[in-house]
Amino acid sequence: MWPILKTLLFKRLRLKESWVIFFILGIIMMNYPFVTIFNKPIVVFHIPFLYLYFQIGWLVSIFVIFLFTKAIDMSEREKDEKGERH
Repeated sequence: MWPILKTLLFKRLRLKESWVIFFILGIIMMNYPFVTIFNKPIVVFHIPFLYLYFQIGWLVSIFVIFLFTKAIDMSEREKDEKGERH
């Protein structure tokens, strides 16, 4: 089951629409409504809540970029196997 799910996920991440959606989502998450929601005088593990929000968002964006690069690498390997590459 995992190889099928992995293949479907990577095929979906190769689409340009997915790139645009994640880019716009990242911009929205770093702007007014969300920043004010997380700008509270709450401290989690001695870290202000807003800083924690930014750090977790940064880690999630790095993980999404990692998935995108794996999807591109997988598509290039498939092209090499089929002999479609120049």
